[in-house]
Amino acid sequence: MPINIPKELPARDILERENIFLMEDERANTQDIRPLKILILNLMPEKEKAERQLLRLLSNSPLQVNVEFMHTASYESKNVSKSHLSQFYKTFSEVHHQRYDGMIITGAPVETLPFEEVSYWNELTSIMKWSKSNVTSTLHICWGAQAALYYHYGIDKFALPDKLSGVFPHFTQDAQPVKLTRGLDDTFLAPHSRYTGVSVEAIEKNEHLTLLAESNQAGPLLIMSNDEKNIMITGHIEYEATTLAEEYQRDVTRGINPNLPINYFPNNNPNNKPLHRWRSQAYLLFSNWLNYYVYQETPFEWSTTNDTN
Repeated sequence: MPINIPKELPARDILERENIFLMEDERANTQDIRPLKILILNLMPEKEKAERQLLRLLSNSPLQVNVEFMHTASYESKNVSKSHLSQFYKTFSEVHHQRYDGMIITGAPVETLPFEEVSYWNELTSIMKWSKSNVTSTLHICWGAQAALYYHYGIDKFALPDKLSGVFPHFTQDAQPVKLTRGLDDTFLAPHSRYTGVSVEAIEKNEHLTLLAESNQAGPLLIMSNDEKNIMITGHIEYEATTLAEEYQRDVTRGINPNLPINYFPNNNPNNKPLHRWRSQAYLLFSNWLNYYVYQETPFEWSTTNDTN
């Protein structure tokens, strides 16, 4: 089934070349079905790239998905045009009266700051509080996952000695199989790109959380709340094959002298094109989230009440 996005969204041309089934508003409105409403709070600096990555993964499902994008009103992004934001994005004040079947909160390049020092932290906490009663299930990615663990469950992040960058093997926890990891291999690869981490012990001690996948090198990757409303992915499983290479070259240009991403470039040579070795796991994880935690759990008709306090 298709994913419904605005006709003029720049990501459309790339996704159509990949034979992803897209639908415009006019045609979607004629369908006699109840599509899923997904809200994406895009905190990434390169918003158009993040749009493309997430839309690609949301498209691999038999469900029709209507996507809306949201940006923070309390911080003005410097890496995207105002016209792009005004045309394709909404602010919280424009959506807080609505209900959504699912929401995605992306990562953000602010992880070295204490949460309370992030310029839009108060706005983000209002959104996360609102999501408790206005969103069926929320997927949090990288810094978004750390923010959710801190706000909802009181688990803080800690600084790493060096930036964690690379593609790492992870293993699923087999003590209690869950629908989110259904079909995932016992071990699978996923990218990470961050300066901070979260404690496995803190997650395991929290009675509201279940650790679903982790890495001996990169730590916890996949965490779910026991009420299944919040899912946290500490890595960037949505990344394209070349994203870590682009970040590495950016840091080289800035004079940061970064380490090579681990287990990423063939033969550890940055001139070699990296392979996309986590694509199938990313598609499966997003499909499981949409099917089991959004579609099968959301009411056909939301009530008209909401909670914005």
